[in-house]
Amino acid sequence: MTAGGATRAADDGFEPLFDGKSLAGWKPSENPSTWKVVDGAIVCHGPRSHLFYVGANPEAPPVFRNFHLRAEVMTRPGSNSGVFIHSRFQDDGWPQTGYEVQVNNTQRDPVRTGSIYNVVKNFTPPAQDDTWFLLEVVVQGKAVRVSVDGRVLFEFVEPEGVTGTRRLSEGLFALQGHDPDSEVHYRRFEVKRLD
Repeated sequence: MTAGGATRAADDGFEPLFDGKSLAGWKPSENPSTWKVVDGAIVCHGPRSHLFYVGANPEAPPVFRNFHLRAEVMTRPGSNSGVFIHSRFQDDGWPQTGYEVQVNNTQRDPVRTGSIYNVVKNFTPPAQDDTWFLLEVVVQGKAVRVSVDGRVLFEFVEPEGVTGTRRLSEGLFALQGHDPDSEVHYRRFEVKRLD
């Protein structure tokens, strides 16, 4: 993130979670080589892995409940990724807590960018590959709103009585490195707390 971007983020209440230079504050699960910083962006390209935002103290990571998350994202053709919300760090496997906001414009899985995986499905890509787009996720209580480039894709209200680990509560953000054939870039990853 540029100094101007960091100043702008501070001015409007958004806190940058990525410094644009390193993976400081982020902790990978299995296959850490999947994650690199290239030209000011987090790039995931490699075997399955998840990159969790743990902040400056991984032993006591910041948790997020109500927030407005925004990130600039670019998918390469045929790529799949995702942004997990209300997750928990785990050493390997697919995250078992929270929800995944899908990032996929053209990969063979028909569930496209902006979906909440296995909950709300969008089958029309809201963005194109090889082009930066703005992904925004707002969580307030049991409501989730997902937008791409300022267009609201959906607003979802979690029903009462949802049990298990796939539910809104609080937790970490995580980026998904889905498979070796997928390459997705993330930059300007920032959050504003709403509680």
